Amino acid sequence: MATIQELTDKIKTAVGDDSGLGKSLKFDLKDAGVIHIDGGSVTNEDKPADLTMTLALDDLVAMGEGKLDPTMAVMTGKLKLSDMGVAMGLQPAMGALFAKLR
Repeated sequence: MATIQELTDKIKTAVGDDSGLGKSLKFDLKDAGVIHIDGGSVTNEDKPADLTMTLALDDLVAMGEGKLDPTMAVMTGKLKLSDMGVAMGLQPAMGALFAKLR
């Protein structure tokens, strides 16, 4: 099982100089903490974001590995989105970012 620091470091590497999202994104990993992405900045600061995705750390890892489909995660309640419209707009860019995590 990955720790939040290991996952944050992996996301920093995948993001590089720019996430390509065009918006800020926060993974609220419940008791494990948060990962905030804004442009090329990846931190564990709990700051406001254009989209907050709330899910367990293990589920984020599974999504990053392609083992958990985001749509299925939303439908089963494993993933909660603060703004479905923003999430739909970010879907291609997030897919590209997750592909870099594999």
